[in-house]
Amino acid sequence: MTKGGMESVEVFTTESKGRGLKAQKEFLPGDVIFAEPAYAAVVFDSLTHVICHNCFKRQEKLHRCGQCKFAYYCDRTCQREAWLNHKNECSAVKRHGKAPSENIRLAARIMWKIEREGSGLAEGCLVSIDDLQNHVESLSEEEKKELHADMENFLEFWPPQNQQFGMQYISHIFGVISCNGFTLSDQRGLQAVGVGIFPNLCQANHDCWPNCTVIFNNGNHEAVRSMFHTQMRIELRALNKISPGDELTVSYVDFLNLSEERRKQLKKQYYFDCTCEHCKKQIKDDLMLAVKEGENKPSAETVKDVIQFSKDTLEKINKARMEGLYHEVVKLCRECLEKQEPVLGNTNIYLLRILSIASEVLSYLQMFEEAADYAKRMVDGYLKIYHPNNAQLGMAMMRAGVTHWHAGIIEAGHGLICKAYAILLITHGPSHPITKDLEVMRVQTEMELRMFQQNEFMYYKMREAALKNQIQVMPEPNNETAPSLFHKKE
Repeated sequence: MTKGGMESVEVFTTESKGRGLKAQKEFLPGDVIFAEPAYAAVVFDSLTHVICHNCFKRQEKLHRCGQCKFAYYCDRTCQREAWLNHKNECSAVKRHGKAPSENIRLAARIMWKIEREGSGLAEGCLVSIDDLQNHVESLSEEEKKELHADMENFLEFWPPQNQQFGMQYISHIFGVISCNGFTLSDQRGLQAVGVGIFPNLCQANHDCWPNCTVIFNNGNHEAVRSMFHTQMRIELRALNKISPGDELTVSYVDFLNLSEERRKQLKKQYYFDCTCEHCKKQIKDDLMLAVKEGENKPSAETVKDVIQFSKDTLEKINKARMEGLYHEVVKLCRECLEKQEPVLGNTNIYLLRILSIASEVLSYLQMFEEAADYAKRMVDGYLKIYHPNNAQLGMAMMRAGVTHWHAGIIEAGHGLICKAYAILLITHGPSHPITKDLEVMRVQTEMELRMFQQNEFMYYKMREAALKNQIQVMPEPNNETAPSLFHKKE
């Protein structure tokens, strides 16, 4: 048996896709197939002072490393745990005068680990770092320039007294980071905060309709004794029933794109042509391009115009969001919806994108009733497109449920929160902070719903008082998209 449950999977080789992972036993939805600690991981450059460099949790007050003044930690436990990986980095940052970019830091951490342990199979790993794909030969001219710049910066940062690596090997490591990096998120899973390398996870091939999902778990340091702490890891979780011998697949991209768009993205970022069933047969593309049916069916010309208008509006919305002009975002969304509604079907991705932005921004502005209406329409569309156990669907449903609760639409709110909770139990597991928060919300809305059904007048009186004392404001709209599974340097 190997560490981290790796005994339940095996590596196999296919003609078309190279290496892949196969299940060795049966799994049910929500089962953790394996958990894997990072081989090496770093916090993004822009967040180095607000995220713990050991467990990647966002904290109000962090302890700074007294030596290099660069690394930050939750507490002494995290600092002690991180020392093995930070020790060389600490002296290199001091010598260099400043910390280099996240790519250089990650490459250096990988090399220091190789210096300590060798580049063979690490404990609990199915493949070595040397065997991971680097796709250096597939890089465009622009990407090759970036690679050379990274290598030069790396050589400036790398201490002369440490083991020296050849240029070809250094380019291999940067190639591995570029096409195998995994996005790490904060404890609530809502913001991308770093990037790590997980060799076992790298063996899972892509499918647009996968049977597994990956969740980042920051670990738990709440126990008094550190021997009971759990470490930061990723978990590969089953989305449906998986039989022994089935290939284990994950999706590298969001499904909510036309098959042609997904294929383009996969080719550009991961250098392969997707041949999954959903791409080959363009399954669900008809739903994502749906137009209004009936007597007044719009002409092809009208549809084309509205889609172009939607694309232009989305660009304007992104600009306004970056500048924090949320009332302008709402205005743009309303104008766009007015044009879309007579023309596009209710599962059309351009309509769904606008509904998603409108509901999120209106919730933040506390215009909850309008936000709830858009959120409900968005979720109804998502349900027809996404896999029933998709994490993105679960998160959208949770947001819609909370928005309905804020709007005082308690029955629909409770229903959405229960459905979201059922999905997140499978995709995130019961101990993930976001699932725990949702469980509290589920209990609260259930209690409120019972009260509402018994005495509506008393329910509204109590609710008014509760809201007066503590208005639960929605978080500020995130101007990034939800963290994508695999980190790709744009």
